[in-house]
Amino acid sequence: MNARLDHRNPLVFDTHELGRRPGALQRLTREIDAPKDLGIREVIEVPEGAPVELELRLESVMEGVLVTGTARALAEGECVRCLEPVELELEADFQEMFSYPDADDRGRVKAVPADDAEGSAEDEDRLFLEDGLFDLEPVLRDAVVLALPMQPVCQDDCPGLCSECGARLADDPDHHHDAVDIRWAALQGLAGSLGDGEKDEMSGDGPGSARAAEKQEK
Repeated sequence: MNARLDHRNPLVFDTHELGRRPGALQRLTREIDAPKDLGIREVIEVPEGAPVELELRLESVMEGVLVTGTARALAEGECVRCLEPVELELEADFQEMFSYPDADDRGRVKAVPADDAEGSAEDEDRLFLEDGLFDLEPVLRDAVVLALPMQPVCQDDCPGLCSECGARLADDPDHHHDAVDIRWAALQGLAGSLGDGEKDEMSGDGPGSARAAEKQEK
């Protein structure tokens, strides 16, 4: 297999020092600049270029190299309740097996390359070493997404925004609007549209109401 990975990429790691001796270990620490779209886009993510600290443990096993690690960074987003900026200290753990391209899932060397349809289907979900190199980026992306909240909040008890005027309720805990019964509101609107004479008649003070009272007396 021809190597397609670039060893100058900060997320590409070299396993040649491990060799293929099962049980061999290597520990690495590396700080990288976050790649673009690291996180949940338009929700919360690590800004492009922000520092990401990686701690890795590489272990040689029969079928390949087992990579266990932790990524730490500062993620930024927006509170889903009050829309204020949110910062979150991210710590994402991950573990992934990078298989030798010439070994099966039990670590045995393949007699012939698995280039048939069945072999391709079996290898579809596996990650492979390429000339002793592996690319950590897809593993890192999956781990970060799983470690971030789908609905970030500035604080657990954030009250959000007023549904009527959009005011941030955390800034004014006593904020409220006087509730008006829609039935009374309709009557108030009707009263405002009537003339003075009509209002008097409805209230019993006009001449019409006087005549009605006189008829009732008779």
